[in-house]
Amino acid sequence: MNNLRNSVRLIGNLGMNPEVKEIGTDKKLAKFSLATREVYKNEDGEKVTETQWHNLIAWGSQAKIAEKYLKKGNEIAIEGKLTSRNYTDKDGVKRYVTEIVVTEILMIGSKKD
Repeated sequence: MNNLRNSVRLIGNLGMNPEVKEIGTDKKLAKFSLATREVYKNEDGEKVTETQWHNLIAWGSQAKIAEKYLKKGNEIAIEGKLTSRNYTDKDGVKRYVTEIVVTEILMIGSKKD
């Protein structure tokens, strides 16, 4: 049960092509976004669609998979863990970011995607 302490599993569509950076001689970092959608009926019986956007980070072999196979719009499933960090922007304002560090990627869509 220890691996459940900080575990995230999502299925959604990519909002962008992965941005891949080389770090050092043989390490890669991929950044991309994932949209998840929930559809339900409200108390008036109207259909409501809510979309949540998630920032994803992939390292090493997962970054290589993202670079080679993932494209905007692809449906994927990911597993990972939540991380939070902060930084100071160019105007001196402290910003906070929550991201998912991806440990597994599964491509769900058809081959033509």
